[in-house]
Amino acid sequence: MDDRATGAALLKALRRRRGLSLADAARALIAIAGELGQPRTSMPTVAGLQRSVARWEAAAPKRPDGRHQLLLAHLYGRTPTGTIALGAGSDFAALIDALAHLGAGEAELSELRVTLVRTATDRGGGMLALLSPRVQAGLAVALADPARVDEELVAGLARVVTDVNAQVGTVPFVRLQLMLAPALEACRRLTTNHPPGALLDRLREVSVAAHTLAGRLAFETRDDVASRELYAAATQEAGLLPDRWRRATVHMSHALVTLYSTQSLATAAELADAAIRDAGTGDSAMVRARAHALRAEIAARSGETRQARSSLGLAWFDMGRDHMNDPSDSSFTAGHLRGFEGLCELYAGDPQSAHDRFATSVSALVAPRQQVQRAIVTTDQALARIRMGEAYSAADLLHACVSAAGATGGRVPAIRLARARQELRPWRQERWVADFDDHLMDVLGA
Repeated sequence: MDDRATGAALLKALRRRRGLSLADAARALIAIAGELGQPRTSMPTVAGLQRSVARWEAAAPKRPDGRHQLLLAHLYGRTPTGTIALGAGSDFAALIDALAHLGAGEAELSELRVTLVRTATDRGGGMLALLSPRVQAGLAVALADPARVDEELVAGLARVVTDVNAQVGTVPFVRLQLMLAPALEACRRLTTNHPPGALLDRLREVSVAAHTLAGRLAFETRDDVASRELYAAATQEAGLLPDRWRRATVHMSHALVTLYSTQSLATAAELADAAIRDAGTGDSAMVRARAHALRAEIAARSGETRQARSSLGLAWFDMGRDHMNDPSDSSFTAGHLRGFEGLCELYAGDPQSAHDRFATSVSALVAPRQQVQRAIVTTDQALARIRMGEAYSAADLLHACVSAAGATGGRVPAIRLARARQELRPWRQERWVADFDDHLMDVLGA
């Protein structure tokens, strides 16, 4: 069976599992279109939509278009009782698999998922949406009796953390906090109550990832007290694991939020140095590369040009290693490292060279998960243009960054934008600066 036939079979099985006839499915999709405010005049009749559903499931199937994919996502993104369920094992996950077999692209499927995540958090509900029904049931049992923790539950909690992390850059941070909360609280309670020894380290790994991500989300939503507490908990948990690269990732994330929440270069440097020490005794070359890159940025900001260049050299050395069996799931890439190179040039070198490196980095940061980083690097690129005397063209870049920062509520892009605005002061009488100020006020309120 080829991919498209497989996709059609999966769609048919999904519909039948819901107990829907072709006509029932058509009526359900029309009802959802009405709930979403789509004009009735644009919807086909039940008979017409029924024929479309049949074509999607045929031996030589036609893939649903974008509009119908959205309606299907809303249909199968809820359980028959109306609860939103998007995690592994859900009907929504089965729909995504079917559409992928039918030829839907990664960007299409990512957009569907983002839309449903937004729906799940629109009214503060849907907090368990990323936990499959089986995992929810297993979690209830394990919270009552920690000895009942099993591999499926731990894997389910890990998937929630991974899923939330994957939405950074596409979904506002405050919504991601809601989605992460159940897994975070489950990790807290289960690790405290000591589940079976064989699973304890794996659960701690999930707990470290959940607390680290939660610390970053708290920082992004300007709750610095909670952020510090979450990073402290992540550091403590990571210290109980045998491989130190995990604690290195906590230190790096903590160093970055410290750098932007307190402006303390000294404290950020201490955390970056701790990350390098832990990464140096761990098995992940990718984590070592990122730790050296972060130390290079802090050194450049501190005016330590020689250390910055030395740290960049070490970062590129580790980046050039074979990462096939790297134990981390780090998303750090050469594109990210080019951005760090640009920062070092911006603070300790030539703005033209910095600009070129930022441009290279921006061109590589194209994935949805990289949009926050792309906005940060683009803002730095604009700053380089200002220092090159090209303030007007810098403003064009900054407008795009304002839109990106507004879409996610990212704190670091907002901080970078405020700094770039300060450097535009010599041109404050220009109309195009006033336009940029208006855009900042409209989107970020600043």
